[in-house]
Amino acid sequence: MNSKKRGIVLMNLGSPDSTEVKDVRRYLNEFLMDPRVIDKPYLLRALLVKGIIVPFRAPKSAAAYRSIWTEEGSPLIVLSEQLKKAVQGQVEDVPVVIAMRYGNPTPWAAYDELLKMDPSIEEVVLFPLYPHWAMSSYDTAVEYAVKVHKERNYKFDLKVTPPYYNQQEYLNALAESMKPYLAQEYDYVLFSYHGIPERHNINAVEDLNGCTSKKDCAACKADVMPHEKCYRHQCTWTTETVTTMLGIPAGKYGTSFQSRLGRDPWLQPYTAAQFEELPERGFKKVLVVCPAFVSDCLETLEEIAEEGKELFMHAGGESFQMIPCLNTHPTWVNTVLTLVDRTV
Repeated sequence: MNSKKRGIVLMNLGSPDSTEVKDVRRYLNEFLMDPRVIDKPYLLRALLVKGIIVPFRAPKSAAAYRSIWTEEGSPLIVLSEQLKKAVQGQVEDVPVVIAMRYGNPTPWAAYDELLKMDPSIEEVVLFPLYPHWAMSSYDTAVEYAVKVHKERNYKFDLKVTPPYYNQQEYLNALAESMKPYLAQEYDYVLFSYHGIPERHNINAVEDLNGCTSKKDCAACKADVMPHEKCYRHQCTWTTETVTTMLGIPAGKYGTSFQSRLGRDPWLQPYTAAQFEELPERGFKKVLVVCPAFVSDCLETLEEIAEEGKELFMHAGGESFQMIPCLNTHPTWVNTVLTLVDRTV
């Protein structure tokens, strides 16, 4: 750690306060009304979200949350708290708290908690629990936390850990978490990342370098263009690097994107379609890893481990194993500390 008195905020996506429809509705409204998630003009966004999407999705989402909810509460919140405790255990003199982009605890609650723990804090490191940059995940979390810090006139400096998809420590942690599962017999490893609309990726990349490629990352693999906002490249790069580290042969792995919302084209191939197609291609025993998520949540525990498995087995699959997210893996805990210390 540097010489300044520091605090750490681990920031994740968020979760409803309960599985009650009213709480899920409130959470979805906050989430989907974010212009970095649904990038439509306000009135159109409000019509879509409050008039169509949320009334339709809230009861279904509440049922999905109930299928994964634990006695302690939301898995994402519980696991984020566990990560906080694991990190805190390594740096007893540096207070560590969690914050969520949507729902609770809010960034201001996190900042206030840090100051209660140590009123003399001079610098806070915001550590987004998103390895890859995307407007609807990393960017919106950082923008919100920075806005709160400025508007509430906190006296401490705020430093932000940049995306770490290409940092060796993160890649090592991901590889180590996968190794035990690769010891079993498998035909294919599917790297399933959270999806985003194609236009999000195109607009972000065009802002940097004029790239208009929608589906082919071949040029990006040459690593000759800036990639700090190309989510597709970052995901592909993670897959290719980790499979090389683990010795997974070509033809036995692939990259896909999940959690599509609406009718607009999203990054492809779609994970759900892969679950239906892989058995037809002779891949009957599949491992699935979700590197865009560092904490297991609705998108991994319900969408992949439950719905995804059902799709795959119904299509003729024989075995399906979701590899847990990094959660509190010891190598990941050390990675968080290393990347925080590197944040200046």
